Amino acid sequence: MERINAIITGIGGYVPDYVLTNEELSRMVDTNDEWIMSRVGIKERRILTEEGLGTSYMARKAAKQLIQKTGVDPNTIDALIVSTSSADYQFPSTASIVVGKLGLKNAFAFDFWGACCGFLYTLDVAASMVQSGRYKKIIVIGADKMSSMVDYKDRSTCPLFGDGAGAVLLEATTEQNIGVLDSYLRTDGKGLPFLHMKAGGSVCPPSHFTVDHRLHYLYQEGRTVFRYAVTNMSDDCVLIAERNGLNKDNIQWVVPHQANMRIIEAIAKRLELPLEKVMVNIEHYGNTSAASIPLALWDNEAKLKRGDNLLFTAFGAGFVHGASYIKWAYDGAK
Repeated sequence: MERINAIITGIGGYVPDYVLTNEELSRMVDTNDEWIMSRVGIKERRILTEEGLGTSYMARKAAKQLIQKTGVDPNTIDALIVSTSSADYQFPSTASIVVGKLGLKNAFAFDFWGACCGFLYTLDVAASMVQSGRYKKIIVIGADKMSSMVDYKDRSTCPLFGDGAGAVLLEATTEQNIGVLDSYLRTDGKGLPFLHMKAGGSVCPPSHFTVDHRLHYLYQEGRTVFRYAVTNMSDDCVLIAERNGLNKDNIQWVVPHQANMRIIEAIAKRLELPLEKVMVNIEHYGNTSAASIPLALWDNEAKLKRGDNLLFTAFGAGFVHGASYIKWAYDGAK
């Protein structure tokens, strides 16, 4: 029996229309364009401002574009998975809302929580589902409305994050040496004190006290997170490259989580790759958490060629981190 592989056959994306610039942020908190650009490399970010719209809206937009671009029959989709840290509700799942809005009659759906590493983890889970032979077509979405959890009075975190969604279609093939070929994923579990939201979960449910003390916003100890991210993302990429015979000469693209331009530069340096081989859109979108890798693919799809070797890498709260090796399956101009 031939081995089944999982290949990405299409990309969709969505970012909100509203652009929050550094100049506008400087009127909200004590910051400026030079400070933000020199430390993280972000010029602007997209924000979903319409009342009553959440993560599922952006996820649906990205998935709808994906379905239209690929021409896939919606009734042949077996599953839809949304990776997010900003679900519309505690329940039901954001994925169930997306499936309902898209009218996918034969798909089951669930959410996956992996913070900024969520898309990477979810892609590996979905690829394993396809490789099992039980599922042929799965939509994987990374989507986050980070503006819903950012404190716009905190100058250390509010410039970092934006909203958006990216989606890929994962399909089965019996063609060999193609698609999602390898992954190295780890969780060290030591990251809670350094990156979390203090209230809103079962340990500290919402109350007047938690609201009054602004405990429903993202908290980050930036220096510690930066140090862990640089070390782990770089090490993970090197490990995946070495065990698959990849090097600076045969890696076409690195697609990193877009958290900080200095982290991205450090990864490129460790792999001895020019930045021209790294997909970067942090300047325009900021950190969109689980959406950042698929949005980078979406922005750069036209540059991709069948047979290209890609490394995905990410790091997030937990701490969670990893890298994946993908051999691309189609020309981007398709």
